[in-house]
Amino acid sequence: MMPLSMVKEGEPNVIRKVGGKEETKRFLENLGFVAGGTVTVISRADGNMIVNIRDSRVAIGKEMANRIMVS
Repeated sequence: MMPLSMVKEGEPNVIRKVGGKEETKRFLENLGFVAGGTVTVISRADGNMIVNIRDSRVAIGKEMANRIMVS
């Protein structure tokens, strides 16, 4: 497992765990970041990243990406 912030662009990854405070977890779950889901990094800019999740593109910061563990 590694944080989403460390994966390569274009590679689909399976979400294993979402960490952080309860409100942070809930926020990420509402965006579609749930264990077992697939996420693909589309691009990065200034520490932020655009990811594809549930057929949607979502922009998240590095802090958030560090809390999402994938494999």
